[in-house]
Formats: sequence, C-alpha cells, structure tokens
Amino acid sequence: MKLFSAALLSALLAAATAFAQGKPAATVGSITIADPWSRATAPGAANGAFFFVATNAGGEADRIVSASSPVAQKVELHTHRHEDGVMKMRPVEAIEVKPGEPAMLRPGGLHVMLMGLKEPLKQGSRFPVTLTFAKAGAVTVEVPVQEAGAMGPGGMANGHPMPMGHAPGGQHQPMKP
Repeated sequence: MKLFSAALLSALLAAATAFAQGKPAATVGSITIADPWSRATAPGAANGAFFFVATNAGGEADRIVSASSPVAQKVELHTHRHEDGVMKMRPVEAIEVKPGEPAMLRPGGLHVMLMGLKEPLKQGSRFPVTLTFAKAGAVTVEVPVQEAGAMGPGGMANGHPMPMGHAPGGQHQPMKP
C-alpha cells in the first residue's frame, strides 16, 4: 500500500509540474519559459507588466538576473509585498528558478515591469522580452498581449482556470517608495 501511495504521489507531482509549465514559448539551457503574456494598457499609460512560468529541468537552481525589451525604456524584476497592511510593489535583484519548482510570475506576485512604455500595449499584439539567467544565459520570448483586465493567458491564471467569482485587477502601476 505504501508503494502504491508513493507511486501515486510521484505521478501527481509530475502531472502538477507539467500542468504548471503550460505551453512552452522558449528554452535556454535547462530553463523553459511557458505561457508568456501581458495586459493591454490604456493610451498614455507609462507602465505595463509581463508574466510567465519558468521551469528548471536541471539539477541546480538558476536565477533571472535581468530583462530587457524594445517596447520600454526600462525593464525591472518586481514583486508585491504586504507592508503595514498595504500591498506595495518593489524591485528585486533576481528571481530564483529552482529545479522541479516552477517560478510563477503573475499579477499580485513576482512579475517583470515594463517602465516607460514607448507606445501602449494593444490587445492582440506581441512584443519581445529578453530574459537573462545567471547560468543558462539569455533567451528572447514573444509576449502576446491579452485584454486590459486579464489574469492569465487566454482567460487562465498562469495555465489554471480562474477561480469562480474572481474579479480581475486593473492597470498595473508602480508604487512610490
């Protein structure tokens, strides 16, 4: 019975990892980037954000150390944190991608900020983002732009159906320190 339970648990973990990974968009070294997406921005909006799932099939952790895109003047790695009862967005130096633990970049969590947009991100368009990893190197991902209130690629939340009653958030703007 214990052997059956261990085998079932192992199969469920493998399926969950594959499900979390979603549709592969790019691979560099042992890192796969899946389900990249962004939200459309309003005319004149200064900033946007980019989301995806990074999966590491290697034996050692790696880190996203920078990102760049021709659609923005500046691109930063960010997270949201609760401070004094308020959700605040803050830059981070790197985003760790551990083996077997998908790094989920999504609204309200880790994400890539596109600051100083050169033009609005329009629903249905695509733009490139280059992610640089400490060990694996650089990879460029084509990012499809979803509707303004999207919470995931194609109505999904990073590959998972959106929970019932979930209200999508509004435009993503940086908070002042």
